[in-house]
Amino acid sequence: MKHVLLALMIFALNGFGSASRETVLAAARLDQARILRLANAALTLKPPAITDERATNSQGGPHDFYSDSDYFWPNPATKNGLPYVSRDGMSNPGNFEAHRMAMRNMKDAVAALAAAYALAGEDRFAAKASALIRVFFIDAQTRMNPNLDFAQAVLGQYSGRSYGVIDTLHLAELPVAVRFLEKSPAFDPAVDASLKKWFADYIDWMTTSANGVKEMNAKNNHSIAFFLQLASFARFTSNAAMLKLCRERFKNVLLPGQMAADGSFPLELKRTKPYGYSIFQADNVSALCVLLSTPAEDYWNLPAEHPARLAVEFIYPYLADKSKWLADGRAKDIQHWESWPARQPCLLFACAEFGGEKYFDLWKKLEAEPTDPEVRRNMAVTQPLLWIANPDGIPLLKKSD
Repeated sequence: MKHVLLALMIFALNGFGSASRETVLAAARLDQARILRLANAALTLKPPAITDERATNSQGGPHDFYSDSDYFWPNPATKNGLPYVSRDGMSNPGNFEAHRMAMRNMKDAVAALAAAYALAGEDRFAAKASALIRVFFIDAQTRMNPNLDFAQAVLGQYSGRSYGVIDTLHLAELPVAVRFLEKSPAFDPAVDASLKKWFADYIDWMTTSANGVKEMNAKNNHSIAFFLQLASFARFTSNAAMLKLCRERFKNVLLPGQMAADGSFPLELKRTKPYGYSIFQADNVSALCVLLSTPAEDYWNLPAEHPARLAVEFIYPYLADKSKWLADGRAKDIQHWESWPARQPCLLFACAEFGGEKYFDLWKKLEAEPTDPEVRRNMAVTQPLLWIANPDGIPLLKKSD
């Protein structure tokens, strides 16, 4: 019982949101079977690395992450298809995806192992997570370099673009997971220290490189995704200056510049996939609120004119009943319309912050493991329990629970 009570303490002591005891326990019970299934599968996973497959179109080396821009296709007007041309909202199935998938498979496995360790307190989960992190980030033969110089390239035009910074959005959950893994004696302290060094180097690249700075100042979802990453990595590396920058931008630039008074995001509504992009924004804004909030300052209620919580309030009725999106005169997504929504983390985060059964009731009804690759690509948070639970209270559940 002592462990359970510790697990259900509010997260304010750690600088995260004030998740209610009831929400944490309910989410842990509901998600337990899924978490343990994924973690047991991760125990047998061969550690992914970006060196597993060489990107032949990359101008970088074998340790440099590479991806093709999603919405660019061969040029029908030229014999060699170059330069590639844009078809907004239409993902090219011929794109190089191996590095993205290696990163996501590694992160998803580590997050599942961390969640299983949080539930059960078994060191085998932490030991495997340590091995996965070591291969992807640390070992000289397999590590990824801490930059995205060659991400979202456009063949015939750009070797890499600022938009590529969004490709590491899934890594925002990794430091959240590691906070739990650090409680285990099986999680190698040398791996932990080296991972912090990797993220410190990556922060430097994000905030000084031309592509990083351009992405930081983007006017749409890309800057919010940038600061979600930066906030997570800055917390992990104890970078107070970068956390301060994240908080200032959130209050003074990101929300005032992008979110309308009703909680919608007008620039996303103009896209060819307005529904999916609106969900994406609500999830990322909510995750930022969790990371940035402190006992002294609640970022869900900032900025005061139209606070961040409105992002969830806007999207909630459309998650509950997608037909209302069309009934309200909004455009249907050009692709993947049928696959949304899934079990969006913004619902659980809102429930943890505000209470209210409607958010949790909807969250538990939605699909926890979507199969559509586009939906999975746009859901960086795969273990939302880690974001609201307390790492000082492992195990979260007793066997009787």
